[in-house]
Amino acid sequence: MTHHDLPTPITEAQARALVIGDTVTLDGALYGIRDATLIHMFDRGRKTKFDLAGHAVLHTAPNVRKVPVSNEYPVGYHPVCVGTTTSARMERFTRPLMAGNGVRLIIGKGGLMAETSRAFAELGGAYLAIIGGAAALETTWIEAIVDVDMDDLNPESLWQFQVKGFGPLLVAMDSHGGSLYTAVQKTAEDRRAAALAGMGVKPS
Repeated sequence: MTHHDLPTPITEAQARALVIGDTVTLDGALYGIRDATLIHMFDRGRKTKFDLAGHAVLHTAPNVRKVPVSNEYPVGYHPVCVGTTTSARMERFTRPLMAGNGVRLIIGKGGLMAETSRAFAELGGAYLAIIGGAAALETTWIEAIVDVDMDDLNPESLWQFQVKGFGPLLVAMDSHGGSLYTAVQKTAEDRRAAALAGMGVKPS
């Protein structure tokens, strides 16, 4: 296992250097995105003002507070709590995010599925996992909300965070077909089969 300190944006080569079990810490820009944002971008044809090429997106709808615009709060939002949401329901958006917007890394919890693995392999990307329930810690890694797009969807706006030491995150899916989620599923199935066999029960 290798640890990678990555300033964003990253290159395809950097994305392909990540393998499952590695850890990653990010510095720079990170973009928060969620269901409504993705639906508006890819089902309703809305374009974002942000250049996402080479960047990481975080599956989130943050708890924010409106504050006066200042150097500390450039767009008038204070990040109260930036938690991570379950990724699976956003599976169908991985390929268009990568192919159309150049996204390299997806951060979330719970993992993604086979189509995402194929997109990572073909286009060069990885899934970085955060343990559920770590929102308070995660928020400390965010220095500021520096910009926002599609804010009519708030809190499912497209957020631009400035992050420092965001991680370590676990590489749970890579561009080489590796997936910790597939491995865990296989281990669970094998253990179930062994337990049933030990009891003399034929698997259904």
